[in-house]
Amino acid sequence: METRAKTRAQVRTLGGVAVIEVDGDLTPEAREEVEAAHRRITTAGVRKVIISFRPDAYINSGGIAIIINIAIAGTRAGQTIRLVQPSEHFQKIFTMVGLRQYVEIFSSEADALAGF
Repeated sequence: METRAKTRAQVRTLGGVAVIEVDGDLTPEAREEVEAAHRRITTAGVRKVIISFRPDAYINSGGIAIIINIAIAGTRAGQTIRLVQPSEHFQKIFTMVGLRQYVEIFSSEADALAGF
């Protein structure tokens, strides 16, 4: 059985936009790392958020819950949240669970930034 590296969530800023780079799979094991990154930028008062995924990342139901939690918290904080490079699999799941009404999806970071 292949062991994958622990998921990391690093934050960088571009102007007034915070980019959370999710490096790894989005599963329950990633919850604290990803949600903590979002809490840090929310506490800092950031209103524009991009969450960027690796194209080969895997997501399961626990990962969907992480994005839903961030979308809810972000909406309450007055944030606009955009997702960058989720795989087609991610996009189908996000559509099925109704997440697209809370977040926008872009194929590149440049496209997501251009609309802010």
